[in-house]
Amino acid sequence: MELTANGNHQDAAVKLAGEEELLQAGEKSCDKSIGKVSDRGARDDGLLEVVIGVEKQEGEEMGGVLTTGDRPEGERETVSAVEAPKVIIEQKKITVIQPHSLLPKPEAPPGFFTAPQTEDFAAMKRSKSLTDGLVMDVPAIGKFIKDRSNSFSAAIVRRLSSLTDSADGYEYDYSDSSNPDVTEINLSGLKVIVEMKSEPEKALKGMISFFSRSNCRDCRAVRNFFRERGLTFVEINVDVYPLREKELVARTGSSQVPVIFFNEKQLGGLVALNSLRNSGLLERRMEEMLAQKYPPEAPAPPVYGFDDPEEAAADEMVAVVKVLRQRLPIQDRLMKMKIVKNCFSGAEMVEVLIHHFDCGRKKAVEVGKQLVKKHFIHHVSGDHDFEDGNNFYRFLEHEPFIHGCFNFQGSTNDNEPKPAALIGSRITKIMTAILESYASDDRQHLNYSAISKSEEFRRYVNLSQELHRVDLTALSQDERLAFFLNLYNAMVIHAVIRVGLPEGIIDRRSFYSDFQYVVGGRPYSLTTILNGILRNNRRAPYSLAKPFRNGDPRVELSLPKVNPLIHFGLCNGTRSSPRVRFFSSQGLEAELRCAAREFFQSDAMSVELDKRTVKLTRIIKWFSSDFGNDKKILRWIINYLDATKAGLLTHLLNDGGPISIVYQDYDWSVNC
Repeated sequence: MELTANGNHQDAAVKLAGEEELLQAGEKSCDKSIGKVSDRGARDDGLLEVVIGVEKQEGEEMGGVLTTGDRPEGERETVSAVEAPKVIIEQKKITVIQPHSLLPKPEAPPGFFTAPQTEDFAAMKRSKSLTDGLVMDVPAIGKFIKDRSNSFSAAIVRRLSSLTDSADGYEYDYSDSSNPDVTEINLSGLKVIVEMKSEPEKALKGMISFFSRSNCRDCRAVRNFFRERGLTFVEINVDVYPLREKELVARTGSSQVPVIFFNEKQLGGLVALNSLRNSGLLERRMEEMLAQKYPPEAPAPPVYGFDDPEEAAADEMVAVVKVLRQRLPIQDRLMKMKIVKNCFSGAEMVEVLIHHFDCGRKKAVEVGKQLVKKHFIHHVSGDHDFEDGNNFYRFLEHEPFIHGCFNFQGSTNDNEPKPAALIGSRITKIMTAILESYASDDRQHLNYSAISKSEEFRRYVNLSQELHRVDLTALSQDERLAFFLNLYNAMVIHAVIRVGLPEGIIDRRSFYSDFQYVVGGRPYSLTTILNGILRNNRRAPYSLAKPFRNGDPRVELSLPKVNPLIHFGLCNGTRSSPRVRFFSSQGLEAELRCAAREFFQSDAMSVELDKRTVKLTRIIKWFSSDFGNDKKILRWIINYLDATKAGLLTHLLNDGGPISIVYQDYDWSVNC
């Protein structure tokens, strides 16, 4: 009989004649009277072969019990002396691939042991860089971390408690401080500055609110007073929130502003505020009226994201436009060896109108001309009126430029267009409110981050969509000038928020050329507004072409005469440009003169009498064709200088000597 032991049972025990032998590879070789155990040692191929044999010796009887690891417990096989069996147990050959000697040998984590290599189960040697303290079991580690965190938290609590309590009998002395309202406490590695609130401010739990309007002098005075006192207030601008004007009239019986409220109680206007302040009763009135949290009867603060419900009238041509959008075959066409996208022919539109509205051909052509006038459709080249024929037209929403306009949000405004003067007035009021809330007092610096998150700016963006089909031809010359001046300044703020102010020359050119609005069915960028409209379609600095080509319908809106003062009413978002402002069509010339005077009285112009040198802003050089030659420029500037600069410049002009004009470097950094 022959038995072969499975390789998985390497620890098989062999009992022969009551004796138990523990086999050790490569170390023992012995002969016994009952059996023979031999180890053939390690082979050349790295394999270990063990053969266990049981043989009968001559002249001896054989008996005993054989038990292997493969046999279940309690099951035995008896070998008789007669049978004289031969039992051989062989171990399977296992290939062991040794790692390369140059490979790194991984270390076991602290406290863990390697697999047994010998009978002694020796632990793996740890790195000498590890201390004995690191060898610990997992519960010990958790306990250590918990104890350390508890002690650290207790230290922090004790340190913070020392700032408010005098548990150790130590009190801070405020008498030596130059400012008793500010206390400095020095900690190890930390400096804490605690600003002590005044007692009246601690007691104010209510809300200060006041109704205002944009560009109101009294409202500005009230706003500045609250800011100087460091008081928190809520301003309700009825020009930004038109529906709140009804609430103002209901509460006060008048639409005059400013009107100040302490909680639900009306204090009055600027006169009442000055009277209380001068009499010294303002603090007491504030404590009395603002001691409690503001009740529901108080004026509610404006809520972000909710528009006032307006009854916007749909355009009378909307029904016709909806039918045409559904029935016309809009596709790409070939015109003069060029592919024209998303268009239809005039004849196709006439056929749809005749078939659907049961009208004559002449009536259908009149409807088409009306749609062109209201900017629902345009000729693909923009220079043809509607005709019944093979001319191609496209809807406003299919124009190639439309998706690059930042006042277009997926669809055109199909409501009846409001008058351009009314929209321009609303833009002026909202943008003025933005400046009053988020600009410095001199309007030289704007907080663009705060503007982008404000309710006023959100409403402005929504208002700009009403410019899609506005009729600009109805504006007078002064109204047109004020409209485009204000639109330019508003677009610059919008552009800085959306795309940021460029840094390089190439990026700068694309910034002023690519940021566009669709206004009256046509695209307008900052460059086309400045050079095409305000400068009577003149070439931009360092440009060879005019903004509008011949036949462009926007040429009709260009101002007939260039007013040099426009350059001091435009802010391009840089530190060297004039401060941002918005104008009204009434008194526009006086406002432009004031803007030029403020600009030249700053660092935009200086005179060095000893060097006979006049330093001017580089804006004069860029647009020198709008001002004239050097002598004309200097004589024109005198009208907008203060007495000192005007006297020095007059002296240089009258003595007949040469005058050197030096143009200042332009600071293109953003005015934030």
